[in-house]
Amino acid sequence: MSDKQELMPGVILEPKIVQTARGPIEVDDTGGDGPAVLVSHGGIGGVDQARCVVAWLDPAEYRLISPSRPGFLNTPLSSGQDMDGQADLFAALLDELGVDKAAVISVSAGGPPAYTFVRRHPDRVWAFMPIDSVSGFYEIPETAGPIAQAIFTTDLGQKLLKKIGEKKPEWFLQDIFSAEAYFTKDQIKAHIAYVMGSPQALEFMQAFMNTMNPYAPRKEGTDNDMAIYKELTHLPMDGIACPTLVVHGTHDADVKLYDGVYAHEHIAGSERFWIEEGSHLGFWLSPNAGKAQAAAREFLARHRP
Repeated sequence: MSDKQELMPGVILEPKIVQTARGPIEVDDTGGDGPAVLVSHGGIGGVDQARCVVAWLDPAEYRLISPSRPGFLNTPLSSGQDMDGQADLFAALLDELGVDKAAVISVSAGGPPAYTFVRRHPDRVWAFMPIDSVSGFYEIPETAGPIAQAIFTTDLGQKLLKKIGEKKPEWFLQDIFSAEAYFTKDQIKAHIAYVMGSPQALEFMQAFMNTMNPYAPRKEGTDNDMAIYKELTHLPMDGIACPTLVVHGTHDADVKLYDGVYAHEHIAGSERFWIEEGSHLGFWLSPNAGKAQAAAREFLARHRP
């Protein structure tokens, strides 16, 4: 990827490589004097996806730290192959950036390293917000058939997806909502209509689609996640004492609602926000996205140091 690019209107990505005590890591850092927010991105992601999923936060209010996890884009897998290693890499990154504490936001497959970081380095966290995040055993959802898998996990498929998303975004949305949500046909139609009628949601959809392309430099990290997550039962939650808001879509077919329920029930004092009729991307692409993002902003504002 180029050194500088516009992910979506007003959201500029300027990744750099930071050498830490745990190894090199690629990161976008908006800088500033606001409280820090560290983002743990999902599968087929990287620094671009991490920055994209927190575009609802104002970099004038928060310092957004968006790294590529090990095995994704320009962060080598050797910088942290297991979850303890990834958690320690996050801590080492904060050290190098001169950040004492950060709020942690995780998305999807970014859940396990985030939960591990929050438990392993409690003194480095001022708030925690897992969004539709894996909290235990995970494998490719039953709703994602072989064709969908081929499209999302090959460079050729990603190029095709990019063209479809640009020319016929409703086709892309049809595939997303069929694979990532337990929706009826009417619910799929309603969600497509919402996104097509919302410039903000449409911008996010097109930007998010681009953060999975090309696939090749994201494959090692994605494969590593899948190998580890298939061996999980439930992640331990004891010791997580920071303010926590668990956010999850009720109709998520990728990372099931029970991942969010488990986290909420096992993190003492945690709050929850269930996105009604929310798909795996319901925090950004649903009629209730505005309410979810407002609740997330209020939570961070309430606990900001």
